[in-house]
Order: sequence, then structure tokens, then C-alpha cells
Amino acid sequence: MKQTLLIIMTALLLAFGGKGLRVVVLTPTPQMHCQSCEKKIKNNMRFEKGVKRIDTNIERQEVTITYDPSKNTVEGLRAGMKKIGYDTKVVSDKEAARLRNKV
Repeated sequence: MKQTLLIIMTALLLAFGGKGLRVVVLTPTPQMHCQSCEKKIKNNMRFEKGVKRIDTNIERQEVTITYDPSKNTVEGLRAGMKKIGYDTKVVSDKEAARLRNKV
């Protein structure tokens, strides 16, 4: 259900001027354990350049970030996560426009 909602919200973002956005899915180390972990990531990563949306999933240990690649890179986002104490691995890195075709 949450996955479907994420896809729909991303599609809406794209429909209203989100051209050229990318979506990267990261797994953090140490793992997220609670809502405080999610809040820490969301509250800090929203200040990184180009970030349009941040979604977290504790069960899957994933942080999904929609961003403008003309303003930031995956390595820049990973560096932002490192600043707040999380090493990350990239699970997925896609053009957000591809999600439009799945909805």
C-alpha cells in the first residue's frame, strides 16, 4: 500500500513540473530502528540541495530520495547522510520519469 502511494505521489510531483528528477534508494548503516531515526534523516536531508522528497521505510531499511540531478548527485546525497551519521549503499538509482509509466 505504501509503495503504491509513493509511486502515485511521485507521479503527481512529475506531472506538475518535476521534469528531469531522479530517484535514489539508499540503505543506511546503522539501521533505522524507530520514528526518531526516520525524523532525523528527513529533517536533515531536506536541506541538501535539489532534494524534492524523502521517504523512509523502517521494515525494508530504505531511504528513497527524489532529487534534481542538476543540483546534486547520488554521491552528494550519500555525503549528506554521512554528515548525520549514516553510511549508505545504493539500492536503486532511476530517472523519476520512468515511474510515470508504472502508474
